[in-house]
Amino acid sequence: MENVSAHGTVPRLLIADDHAIFAETLRLYLEKTYTVIGVVLDGRALVAETIRLQPDLIIVDVGMPLLNGIDAARTIKSQLPNIKFVFLTMQDDPNLAAAALELGSIGFVLKHAAGTELLKAIDHVLHRKSYLTPKLRADDWVATKARARQYSREMTPRQREIVQMFAEGQPMKQIAGLLNLSEKTVEFHKHHIMVAFNLRSNADLVLFALKKRLISLRP
Repeated sequence: MENVSAHGTVPRLLIADDHAIFAETLRLYLEKTYTVIGVVLDGRALVAETIRLQPDLIIVDVGMPLLNGIDAARTIKSQLPNIKFVFLTMQDDPNLAAAALELGSIGFVLKHAAGTELLKAIDHVLHRKSYLTPKLRADDWVATKARARQYSREMTPRQREIVQMFAEGQPMKQIAGLLNLSEKTVEFHKHHIMVAFNLRSNADLVLFALKKRLISLRP
């Protein structure tokens, strides 16, 4: 298939990965086939740069700091519904794949896969078809939707952002600034989450974020 965008030009890609060396290596690889218009290192920067640059497709690491890749994609989709996504992850987790599939035609590729598999995923998504790495291919799509609901239920998007940032060790003042909230409002959200989910310490909050896959352990 020819690699052309809806406008008849070479598709414009944006890369989002907090490992700068990996992201730059990926840029060099993809530039042989596509136009790479930028690299961002966290989820909030991804949202801002996507709105500014409006790429055809985003290659995004699921485990992005400040705002994870799936929640960043949800935010982007709400404003720019035609943006396409290929997710990269170290985690062979069907729940994450199911949550990503709720966004429509997406790609979901493990980071240790061959570069040719990533190119295949990109091509599928540009032609409005999903690509799910064979290791995670699900036979029952009803089950995958149930997993997606399990992944995102119980917390609002704002609460998910706050839990992720606290679990990453971001200070209260910085969280408030990034979310354009007062510190009292952030503290209120944190207190509500701690009470609602019976979390007694910051360590409990980190474990909770890991369980909800808002953060991931780096290899």
